[in-house]
Amino acid sequence: MNHSAELRDRIIDVLSDSELSSVTAAETAVRLAEGDEFVDLEHLELGVRRADGVVVQMNNVLPRKAVHEKTWFKIVQMLTAS
Repeated sequence: MNHSAELRDRIIDVLSDSELSSVTAAETAVRLAEGDEFVDLEHLELGVRRADGVVVQMNNVLPRKAVHEKTWFKIVQMLTAS
């Protein structure tokens, strides 16, 4: 398993059941609102990004608004450390 896949798995592991449900629901959304922060799970090397009207594949997106603030902080720390 490559580094990105390991990091993606670690990020998913920190999500609670309710957060996983929120993320799954977010995958069905058409797009993020302008300015929404998110992590693209297929491109973790890009870190935290902001929606700017660019179309992203929602099935690869972990929106900040789908998780608790404490969880988001953990995810940011993982991205920064990698």
